[in-house]
Amino acid sequence: MKRTPTSRTKSRKATGKGRKVQRLPPGTPNPVDVHVGSRVRLRRTLLGLSQEKLGETVGLTFQQIQKYERGANRIGASRLYEFSQILDVPVSFFFDDLPDELKTHEGRFARGMADKEQASFEPDPLARRETLELVRAYYKINEPSIRKKLFDLTKSLGVGDLPED
Repeated sequence: MKRTPTSRTKSRKATGKGRKVQRLPPGTPNPVDVHVGSRVRLRRTLLGLSQEKLGETVGLTFQQIQKYERGANRIGASRLYEFSQILDVPVSFFFDDLPDELKTHEGRFARGMADKEQASFEPDPLARRETLELVRAYYKINEPSIRKKLFDLTKSLGVGDLPED
């Protein structure tokens, strides 16, 4: 059956194929992939797993885990499910705390399509390796009174803003 230009146009409109899709510039990681990767890193670090150990568990190199955690490579659905099983979290964990501006189609591409220079992406200081290791070490202290003293000492030393890297 031969299609007429009219039927083709209607088909495109009905399926959405005629719409122009905005894409990020080449080499720019998708902010959602960056967020999901940071959640993988967060959970892996809280469990005390190295990138090498997580990679061995799923049959990947630590370099591939690094790329996933940076958002340089997108994590497919089956791999995300596998990570959720290994890291003992629901798949939704990887999308928790997703910034509101990334929850809309337009918001995901706002940085890549901006007319003006954008501020560099500042990762959450609570997701830094140092912070995660500190929290893990803190909770390894079995004596509550010692933990409380360390907490008070840390609060008294922490004046001002967080240091920059």
